[in-house]
Amino acid sequence: MKPFSEACAENQDPILAILRETFSAIGSVLEIGSGTGQHAVYFARHLPLLSWQTSDLAANHPGIHAWLDEAALPNIRPPITLDVNANPWPVEPVEGVFSANTLHIISWPEVAQLFRGVGQVLLPGGVMCVYGPFNYGGEFTSSSNARFDDWLKARDPASGVRDFEAVCALAMQHGLNLTADHAMPVNNRTLVFRKN
Repeated sequence: MKPFSEACAENQDPILAILRETFSAIGSVLEIGSGTGQHAVYFARHLPLLSWQTSDLAANHPGIHAWLDEAALPNIRPPITLDVNANPWPVEPVEGVFSANTLHIISWPEVAQLFRGVGQVLLPGGVMCVYGPFNYGGEFTSSSNARFDDWLKARDPASGVRDFEAVCALAMQHGLNLTADHAMPVNNRTLVFRKN
């Protein structure tokens, strides 16, 4: 039985609209934290010129395989085991990176490792898109994001909604400059970074 994420189903069209534009001139994308595999299948189906590489911790691979096997798309690759703390990552250089709903789940030191790894595998001129909730000026953008942060921290004190400014500063340390900040439904954002 395939795993299913309601959040993936709700946000896939708005994200696709941004990826269609942002990834229009690239050929290969690494998805960090493919989760259920839903996003990978949806985006690879609608962006057939992209080679989409799924990745996640090994525990999530069976669910990703279930989605990939059913879709049988030629431009989507089976998941690789990717722990952001690994150095180096077991990944070929790529032109694009996509990650949704990961930064608030992993710890801040792991967020730093994620950007370090992206800085190493993303080719010069490559693009990274990150989707999720962010705080601005240290403040929540909505009461629902504040409640979500409480829920995250109750589950894992190391997790939580990240500060936009801190994330951008971290990205810059690894040669990634913010080029766009898109407002998304349900108080989320999509941040776009380009490698120097």
